[in-house]
Parts: sequence; structure tokens; C-alpha cells
Amino acid sequence: MISKSLGLKLTVLVLGVSALILGAVLTNTYLFSKHVIVEQAEERSRTLGREAANRIAALIKPVEQAAQNIALAMEDSSLRSEEISLLPQRVVNNNQDLFGMAIAFEPYELSKDKRFFSPYSYRDQDEIKSIMIGGPDENYFELHWYKVCKEKGVPVWSEPYYDTVGSKSLMVTYSVPFYRADKGGTHFAGVVTADITLDWLQEMMSGFKLYQTGYTLILSASGTFIYHPVQQLVSNETIFSLADRLQSEELTEIGRNMIAGKTDFIVRPSFRDKKESFLFYMPLPIGGWSLGFLFPTNEVLTHVHELTRNTLLIGLAGFVVLTLAVLWISRRITQPIRTLSDGALEIAGGNLYATLPSAQSKDEVGQLTDSLNTMQKSLHAYVANLEQTTIHKERIESELRIARDIQMGILPKLFPAFSEYEEFDIFASLKSAKEVGGDLYDFFFIDPHHVCFNIGDVSGKGVPAAFFMAITKTLIKVMAERDSDPHRIIEKVNNDLAEDNESCMFVTLFLAILDIRTGQVSYCCAGHNPPILRQAGVTTYLKTMGEPIAGALPDIEYTTQYLTLAPGDTIFLYTDGVTEAMNINDELYSDARLLNFMTQVETQNAADIIEPYHYP
Repeated sequence: MISKSLGLKLTVLVLGVSALILGAVLTNTYLFSKHVIVEQAEERSRTLGREAANRIAALIKPVEQAAQNIALAMEDSSLRSEEISLLPQRVVNNNQDLFGMAIAFEPYELSKDKRFFSPYSYRDQDEIKSIMIGGPDENYFELHWYKVCKEKGVPVWSEPYYDTVGSKSLMVTYSVPFYRADKGGTHFAGVVTADITLDWLQEMMSGFKLYQTGYTLILSASGTFIYHPVQQLVSNETIFSLADRLQSEELTEIGRNMIAGKTDFIVRPSFRDKKESFLFYMPLPIGGWSLGFLFPTNEVLTHVHELTRNTLLIGLAGFVVLTLAVLWISRRITQPIRTLSDGALEIAGGNLYATLPSAQSKDEVGQLTDSLNTMQKSLHAYVANLEQTTIHKERIESELRIARDIQMGILPKLFPAFSEYEEFDIFASLKSAKEVGGDLYDFFFIDPHHVCFNIGDVSGKGVPAAFFMAITKTLIKVMAERDSDPHRIIEKVNNDLAEDNESCMFVTLFLAILDIRTGQVSYCCAGHNPPILRQAGVTTYLKTMGEPIAGALPDIEYTTQYLTLAPGDTIFLYTDGVTEAMNINDELYSDARLLNFMTQVETQNAADIIEPYHYP
């Protein structure tokens, strides 16, 4: 029989207050100690970060200065080609941190009979070798280090890559444009490059240690891993591809902040062992790179945990003594607590309307009674709010389904299309990754003998992309009815899309016009995947001009190209959703597999060709 005397209430009161005091002491000790230790860890991270940045800058700045000096010297048009050819070797010989240097000129810049001129000197073990790069099989004008530098007009650092000439090491290239005077002012004349290996970076970063198992990582301007203790990540994966593989939006956001040059100190799980860790990141003085330190929180807080554990043990010992001293009156308060416990269990079982006792006193038991009543009311309000939220969510999902139906409704989907024409066969299919998306296609006659067909891919997903897609499709059809030249159609569409484009959205487009009488196709490509052409038994990717996307910038000029289709020829249009589709092993479908598929296709029926890619 449980006693109901008031003495037990006193026991609970004493024990409760004691527990609160012990908890407050433990919490305050833990939080204060943790705050101090974490501040010290952050300051230590910043100090190591500054040290790393200074050491990297000491190696990088001379390389940048050497390349800039040579670029300045190249502005002198009186230099002879023999003199220019010797400069890279001299600079590499005088700068031990430099692996190689090239001076690449624009076509026919030095001589009307020399399209390529690019002397390149590099280290090969203990000697410096010099070669001349450029030729029909080595068109450096199309290489990334040359094109990006020419387009931006400012010095740029390349993404890391593995050298194929000398050291076979991980390298980066610093490119500096140079200009020469002409009658109208100055013109772009070429690019000076300076190559450095990253072996020194690997050695330097491995020397930075934070606690027992902390490690360092470095990202390039695009998020590629330049240094990481997991070697298979280096130069093979970006922080964004890793985030996609791990399905971590948080890691994606961290990647965006790092390549944006931000500095922060946060807590997140480690990629290697999933342990909760501190992450500090900051920008580095080279190529938009970012440095990060990751170290487990349990290693940082080891002493805090030991102090808390010892304090807890002492407090528990005192609590036991106090409990024994007042235990003889404890049963007097058992019944009220049991009543509250029964009510709480009933609520936990799903009966939110269970009857709870009202508070009969203002002691801890009374406070607990009020708390349970408040909790019960809060649960009522929460359930009601959850019902409203569910209704709202279902309405939004319904509206998105309707929006998708509307979007699909503006695309031609009645097949076979133009069955009265025997000159050609056409079929199309579209499946969005979300309820609504930004992919589009269309085909229509602009006059009795010319049929226009096009495909596009709007940046982004969801409703904004769908709106942009609808606008693009409408503009194409309107412009095509006024002008039958593909490049002028896309130029007008681009200008209309770029105007007041505050959201900075864009679209890739491929637009073609077929003369069904002759089989001649005039086409224009704005940054879209090149179609596959199957002609005379040969399957290849259609050559395009590599011109920019539409909608990003106004007044871009595009080019119309031509080809002639014979009976039995096929042109296959697609978006990157096909080639970038991934299987359960995270393997891309790829351009090569698509080309191989089209090579093996035997049917000439358009619907049968697309069927393997058409999922219900």
C-alpha cells in the first residue's frame, strides 16, 4: 500500500531541487568549457589557415609575376621569333618552382605563313626540354587554358590536371593574355602560360595536423578536390559530385560557399568515418581555391567530457546520500505522480483527450501537472495545424500536376504526326525529372514545303523552368513564321529572352528547318548537345559551331549550317537528360553509349528508335 503523506512531497521537492542544481552545474560547466575549447580550436584553425595561405602565396606569387612579366614583354612587336623561342627556357631555368612555360600566339600573328607558333619549355628530370606545340592534331586555340584566357581577357588559373608531357604529376596552369598595338588601338595577340606541379602542395598539406585524426582538404574554383587524404577523390571528383553521391544538400551548400571565397567554422559529419566534426574553411591566394580543415569534435572536447564526467560522478554520489536521508518520506507523494504517469501514458498511446488531474498545489507536482496539461493543449493545436498543412500540401501537389498537364498540353504529342506526308517521319517524347521541368521540343510547318523542328533545355527545374520553356517555345514559333533562317530565329529569341532576365535563366537550343522536297536541312545550335546524324550507313555526332546558350546575353550572333538528308537518313535530337542519366551504380549513360545505340539501330521508324528511352 503506497503512503499518501505530505512528507513524500517534501522528499521529491528536495530531490528535485538537488537534481536541478546538479544539472545546472553540469550544464554550465559543460557549455562554458565547450565554448572556450571550441573558440581555441577555431583560432587554431585560422592560424594554420593563414600559415598555409602565406606559404602557398610565397610559392605562387613569383610564378604569377614571371608569367606577367613575359606577357608584358610580348607586347613588343619588334621581338623576333628566335628571341621569343628562347624566353620560356630562360624563365624555367631561373625559376626552380616553375615546371614549364609556353608563349602561344594567335594565328598568323608573327608571320603570315605560320598559323601556329607556341614555344614550350619544361623540366624533364634534371634537364630542361623545349618543343614547339601546335598543329592540325594539336590545335591549342581550342584548349581550355587558351580559350578561357582569351575570352575573359584576364589572367586565370586552370583546373588541376595530370601532366602528359614530363612529370606525370598533378599540375595547374596560370595563363596571362597579352596584346599588341595596331592602327585601331590594341588587339589580342596570344597567351603566356606558366605550369607548376602540385607535389609541393601534397607535401605541405600532409604536414598540417589538427588533433589526432584531423585532416586537410583543398578545392579548386570549380569544387574539384586538389588535396584530400582519400587519394581517389583528388582530381577525380568535385565536392558537388560527392554531395550528390551522398545525397547531402548541406555538403552542396558548403561547396558553394567554399568556391565563393567565404570563410566559416561549422559542425558537420566527416565523409571518411561519419563522425561529427568541426570544419573550418577559407579562401587561398591562387585560382579561387579554398582550404578546409576537418577534425572530430570528440577529440576537441575530450577534456570537456572528462571534466563533466568527474563532476557528474561527484554530484551523483551526493545525490545518493541525500536520497537515503529523505527516503523515509518519499512514498507520500507517489500516488499523485502515478496518476500523472497514467495520464501521460494514455496520451502517448494516442488518446489526446485523456482526462488529466488538475494541479492541486504549486509545488513541483503541481508544475508537472500544469506542464502535462499544457502539453496536451499543444498537441491538440499541433494536430490541427498538421491537418491544415497536409491539406495545403495536397493542394500544391494537385496544382503542380495540373501545371504539368498544361505544360505537356502545349507540346505536340499526337503521333504519327503529318501522316499525310510520306517524305519524312518524326516522333518525340518528353519525361521531366519533376512534376514540371524546362525541356522542350516542337515541330511545325512554316510553309507547305518547309518543316521546322527544334529541341531545348532550360536551366534549372520546376515551375520557373517550365515558364521559361513555354516562353521560349512560343517565341520560336512566332519568329519561325516571320523568318525561315535558323540563325536569325535564334538571335531574335535570344534577344527577347535576355531582355529583363533578372533571374539569369538560359536555354540551350537546336533548331532546324527541313525542305521536304530536296532534303536540305538548315540548322543552328545555341549551346545544345549536338544531334546524332545517321547518313549513308555512317553514324556520327553532327558538327556544330559551339556557339553560346540563348537568353544569357543579348546581341549574340549565331550561324546557320547546312546538310542534305537522303532517303533513309536519320537525325536524332536529345537533351542531356539522356546522356547524363545514371544507373544504380552512379554510372552515366554517356555520349559514347548513345552513339553506339544509334549505330546499332536497324529500324527507320522514328517511334521505334525512341522507344527504348521512353519510360511510362
